[in-house]
Amino acid sequence: MKWLKKCLDTAPTPMWPDDLQNHTFLHTVYCQDGSPSVGLSEAYDEDQLFFFDFSQNTRVPRLPEFADWAQEQGDAPAILFDKEFCEWMIQQIGPKLDGKIPVSRGFPIAEVFTLKPLEFGKPNTLVCFVSNLFPPMLTVNWQHHSVPVEGFGPTFVSAVDGLSFQAFSYLNFTPEPSDIFSCIVTHEIDRYTAIAYWVPRNALPSDLLENVLCGVAFGLGVLGIIVGIVLIIYFRKPCSG
Repeated sequence: MKWLKKCLDTAPTPMWPDDLQNHTFLHTVYCQDGSPSVGLSEAYDEDQLFFFDFSQNTRVPRLPEFADWAQEQGDAPAILFDKEFCEWMIQQIGPKLDGKIPVSRGFPIAEVFTLKPLEFGKPNTLVCFVSNLFPPMLTVNWQHHSVPVEGFGPTFVSAVDGLSFQAFSYLNFTPEPSDIFSCIVTHEIDRYTAIAYWVPRNALPSDLLENVLCGVAFGLGVLGIIVGIVLIIYFRKPCSG
């Protein structure tokens, strides 16, 4: 497979004082003979902020908190230039390297977890996290009790160190005790499939959780009073001899 990845650093890595931490911003453009044919992701310390929707020529935030920053369009011409240059490299140079360089594969690994602490009956979000992804050609589908689920959001793909990728897929839901969800990840280049399941574990209904916490607090308060009385009685004893 002919594939090209381009990482652009916004500035040379500065030398920080010993008491400051160094951070990394990745602006990654990639193109390939597959779907998606071109992509761009931006990440801060490997935590993805945006991907670029080339059909709309706009940034798409991974989380709602990043929405205001996604409005920045000042570098749109540079992004389109990188896209065209990457596609030109695939068309002109890719065929000359076909079969002459090793083809790398990464079998994706999937896991599912909730975005917020689990409470039955309260809206939450399931997150399907895909790691060890290379090249970034995948489809993600959700099932509930083996029945396909619709209405989940786009799959966010971002680059990480070591010429690899990771992906996130989000599904909004209201958890119930009988839930069984599965995230099905298909690696398009070789049809390899990874499946991760999610079932409720260690969850309490919200009203029971509040009652338990109140009971624990009350119990600790009573225990503190008893210990205090014992200590007062002990230290008020007259000394013998």
